[in-house]
Amino acid sequence: MFSTRIYRGGVSALVLLLFALPAMAQSFRVQCPEETPLHPKSAAGVVSDGIKCQQISGGDGYATMGDGTQTYLFAFGPLSGITDIKNGLPGTQKASVFRTPDDPNGAIGLVPDPNAGGAITGHVDARAIMDVGVMNGNMPAPTMAIDEDDEFFLTLTNVGMIMRPDLFEQHTVHFHGYPNASAFYDGVPDASVAINIGGSFTYYYLAPDAGTYFWHCHITPPEHLQMGMVGQIYVRPRQNRVPLNGSLYAALQAQQSDPRTKCGGDILCSTPLPRVNNGAIHQPNKNNSPTLYAYNDGDGTTAYDVEYPIQIHGFDPNFHFVGMTFNPEPFTDMKDKYFLFNGRSYPDTVTPGAMSTPVADGTAHFSQPLPTVINIPLGGKALLRISDLDVSEFQTLASLGIPMHVVGVNARLLRDMTGNNLAYDTNSITLGGGESIDVILDASVLDASGNYRYPAGSTYYLYTPNLDHLSNDAENFGGLMTEVHICTAAVDLTTKSCK
Repeated sequence: MFSTRIYRGGVSALVLLLFALPAMAQSFRVQCPEETPLHPKSAAGVVSDGIKCQQISGGDGYATMGDGTQTYLFAFGPLSGITDIKNGLPGTQKASVFRTPDDPNGAIGLVPDPNAGGAITGHVDARAIMDVGVMNGNMPAPTMAIDEDDEFFLTLTNVGMIMRPDLFEQHTVHFHGYPNASAFYDGVPDASVAINIGGSFTYYYLAPDAGTYFWHCHITPPEHLQMGMVGQIYVRPRQNRVPLNGSLYAALQAQQSDPRTKCGGDILCSTPLPRVNNGAIHQPNKNNSPTLYAYNDGDGTTAYDVEYPIQIHGFDPNFHFVGMTFNPEPFTDMKDKYFLFNGRSYPDTVTPGAMSTPVADGTAHFSQPLPTVINIPLGGKALLRISDLDVSEFQTLASLGIPMHVVGVNARLLRDMTGNNLAYDTNSITLGGGESIDVILDASVLDASGNYRYPAGSTYYLYTPNLDHLSNDAENFGGLMTEVHICTAAVDLTTKSCK
């Protein structure tokens, strides 16, 4: 259902494509190597799992608000990992999957290169990319997830804005706050590059620090962020790879031999050892799978059973309407009236599965693939990776029932350089645009009788106490609210539903 015909948008689309297609045939490329010096193939020729790849389109599309309004977007859409994204998962793929044209999560348009004996070299079929990428914007943008030490190759392909053929918008990817080694891949066009319509560019990242980050287009940021070109990326810690029954403290101590993660005298060190070795070991969690961690903590204090990326955003409907027309955009009057979790307002936040929106030719596209209902296994813990990408408002979130245990802020573990744990419990958090917070909802607490304080089948709420943000363009019962469910047993980690 992500596919669409190339002629959507009528005459304006045809005009745009007549200009764009000759250039695309030459300039669309996709890069995802089979091996690198850091991640060579095995002796048996197996491609390393440490090479991760993803392809996205820059263009436009539509999303449906909680009151039914169809809202125009400048947006990023998926050109790989499409099956996973429709199921609410990150679209990032191992190179072995990404490079397989017939795999449902492989790169769209990647085909054998006839000039290289049929090898996969990055040669693409531009028409296949346009068939899928045109009017296929997602809100939020495709989620990315990588592991520490991964090499990540992200290809951005600019397919153009069919509803605005007068615009020749460039796009970039800027990983906000991410410790990038080179300005060339930072996405700020003054120090990097900008991708024209009909062109592709592959960004390269080496993942050194665990945490919750986000990304956005850095071309006229107030406009492109407001219009929807925002997404989330998170980096999973090395600690997840500690063998079962292995010491977490010893594993973190060993990281001090790596110059990228060694603390020394650096006050920005992301991996300080805990003050006391509590003997924590890596063991199975409530889902009977190896426990996961938000950070390299060395003591298990950031352990969780299931994680949920939650992107906060807001839309000004007037700005989006003007963005679809040829009028000057009212930057100084920008005022959000739709308030969104992962591109949805309540009650759509708890609607399972991907939401679709009709576009210019009447076909439906899965524009909002990510629900925000939070299912926690009985006696388990949920990690909420919360980021705020609003351009005009501060946002406050409150947890009604289960306290919020804040373990990280702006992709940094809350711990000082001497190993003291600075994590704290609260019932609300406040974020400005460009901030992220890692929160654990802990349902493992016991009452005085030895029973779980949060019983199976119970429902709690995550919402904003800022009451005018609990609305869909001034209509009640919407906005920033979702539900937290305690399952009777485990959570399916693929669908995030209760088993």
